[in-house]
Amino acid sequence: MSDTLKFDISGKTQLPTRMGFGDGLVIAGKNDPNVVALCADLTESTRMILFKKEFPDRFIQMGIYEQALVSISAGLALAGKVPFLSSYAMFSPGRSWDQVRTACLSKANIKIIGSHAGVSVGPDGATHQAIEDMAITRCIPDLIVINPCDSIEARKATVEAAKVVGPVYIRLAREKTPVMTSDDTPFAISKAQVVHDGKDAAIIACGPLLYQSLMAAEELAKEGIECRVVNNHTIKPMDEKTIIAAAKDCGAVVTVEEHQIAGGMGSAVAEILAQNDPVPMEFVGVHDQFGQSGQPNELLEFYGMGVKDVVKAVKAVIKRK
Repeated sequence: MSDTLKFDISGKTQLPTRMGFGDGLVIAGKNDPNVVALCADLTESTRMILFKKEFPDRFIQMGIYEQALVSISAGLALAGKVPFLSSYAMFSPGRSWDQVRTACLSKANIKIIGSHAGVSVGPDGATHQAIEDMAITRCIPDLIVINPCDSIEARKATVEAAKVVGPVYIRLAREKTPVMTSDDTPFAISKAQVVHDGKDAAIIACGPLLYQSLMAAEELAKEGIECRVVNNHTIKPMDEKTIIAAAKDCGAVVTVEEHQIAGGMGSAVAEILAQNDPVPMEFVGVHDQFGQSGQPNELLEFYGMGVKDVVKAVKAVIKRK
């Protein structure tokens, strides 16, 4: 494809996606004086501390009170502010799902930042590993759901979210992950990107696992299997045109996400293809299990989300074409 983008898979530079959020929030604050920030006692961890230092009069420390974090943010939004609220994804939107749903019902212009998502939180263990958050957010009407692939894309997503009138959820990681994009890489909400092209199978990935997907495509190419890789950063509303085109051109799809298979990005892709162009699919992600304590990379391998698992899924789905 002529519009295929080239992403850096060297892995030389690694940063947590939450770092990109911190930088992006400061930019958003400079662009719009109505941008305010609220945090549930995790200012350093979520990198909201950068906004606090730049705009101390526009920052509110809520303490460990995630339900009120959302409700008060909704009130500020309805009064004309553009509130960004941050916590661990397990607690917001996890613990505060009722308040998130009610805020979206009111069409409140809130920006929910769920940090430390996925099993790659590592030693924090199962209670802190949000692997259901995309499922519980994408089912809420009017809520945009974004899972950036790296820190630069997280920065851009944050800046763009501030411009959206309506609720947005951005999912972030704790661990350092490869920086694949650059300042010049285009980003638009709901616009997926083809970052590696091929006709044998399509790998549709979101979040930092896009890196494992690109590495898998490189491994498969050595065996003569050419894969199209799609950076599907916006889970809702999804770029249906790009997803359907990948299925039509390749005839088989593998989805890759650091999330439960049930209800996640892969499920959303399957819903689109079931109505438009059904093809064989395989799903790489967490298969109906809770997380556990461990080193991030070990957990990704244990739960079947490593490079070898993507390779295996591609070979399996090609056999079903």
